[in-house]
Amino acid sequence: QVQLVESGGGLVQPGGSLQLSCVVTGLTVSLHRVGWYRQSPGKQRDMVAIVYGNQDPTYADSVKGRFTLSRDDAKNMVALHMTNLTPEDTAVYYCAAPGFNTFGQGTQVTVSS
Repeated sequence: QVQLVESGGGLVQPGGSLQLSCVVTGLTVSLHRVGWYRQSPGKQRDMVAIVYGNQDPTYADSVKGRFTLSRDDAKNMVALHMTNLTPEDTAVYYCAAPGFNTFGQGTQVTVSS
């Protein structure tokens, strides 16, 4: 059974930074697509960043240059480092294993002054 557990959300001021972490069990992160999605109120859940194998991560246009996805194969974890945050980044962020159609429980990120 694939399980993903996120941590690290919270409240941050515009221009600030935040890091999310995700512990993955039930699959080997180096062998499958894993990454992050987000959902704002009234909107659909969208891909933020995804990585697969030895390929470079893929990012949504809205976060390119600001967000960085990293993967720790030894710990079977993925992380999302977010910088220069704006109120438009406010959302529930989900760790994801798209090939298994599985998401974590989500962690709230709120960007507000």
